[in-house]
Amino acid sequence: MLDIQHVSKSFGRVAQPVLDDFSLTAAEGEFVSLIGPSGCGKTTLLRIVAGLLPATSGDVTVAGVPSVGPSRDKAVVFQHFNLFPWRTTLANAAYGLEIQNVPKQEREERAMRWLRMLGLEKYAHHYPGEISGGMRQRVGIARALAIEPKLLLMDEPFGALDALTREHLQGELQKIAEQTSLTILFVTHSIDEAVYLSDRIVVMGTHPGRIIREFAVDLRRPRYDYNFRAEPEYAQIRGEIWGMLERELAEDEERSDAAEDTTPMETPA
Repeated sequence: MLDIQHVSKSFGRVAQPVLDDFSLTAAEGEFVSLIGPSGCGKTTLLRIVAGLLPATSGDVTVAGVPSVGPSRDKAVVFQHFNLFPWRTTLANAAYGLEIQNVPKQEREERAMRWLRMLGLEKYAHHYPGEISGGMRQRVGIARALAIEPKLLLMDEPFGALDALTREHLQGELQKIAEQTSLTILFVTHSIDEAVYLSDRIVVMGTHPGRIIREFAVDLRRPRYDYNFRAEPEYAQIRGEIWGMLERELAEDEERSDAAEDTTPMETPA
């Protein structure tokens, strides 16, 4: 469903690489999480896959079609809600269908189906300012799902939420993944979240962004039905990922210190 081959991305006049030779595939229905330190290029990669940002080199295909711009096969859920404050919950959820020129009755029925699944049916005619942050993020998820994409891209969608709301929405996302054949590429800074949600976790390093290692998560599903954190497999995979991220952060600090030591000092006038 998703095929990323040798993608690199550089910014600035000196062409500083943010991503270098990044390759990854994901099958239909697979949930893959990207985790790594800030600045490793997770969001940049997600935007390239979405077609919102061009790669410097490399190729991305979704369902066999080159991903060179936004399309109906892909939907993005951002960290921030990005809802229109003058639109109701229903109108926000139906927005993607509206710009695809889907007739009003059909788009409202499709949007309402997802609002109902996400527990927002009775808030359909409320405005964003009248509902909680967790509800707003659910509206963003409903808006993405209403267009019936093949690939769902999620950029730390629960990062700004309180712990209880975050765990509740993680469970809801698992149920959605079970009931659909969606392929999900999910960016997170939380190891717990990655283990809870994923079939596979991709650990990234920085300077430039690259894959350090991939982990298959073999904990049984659904994971909201039992205390997955009590399983030995959970402790093992969490410990290994944490150790890798700690080493990457330490190496990053060493690189920064070395760069400062080689920076010429200004001569006083």
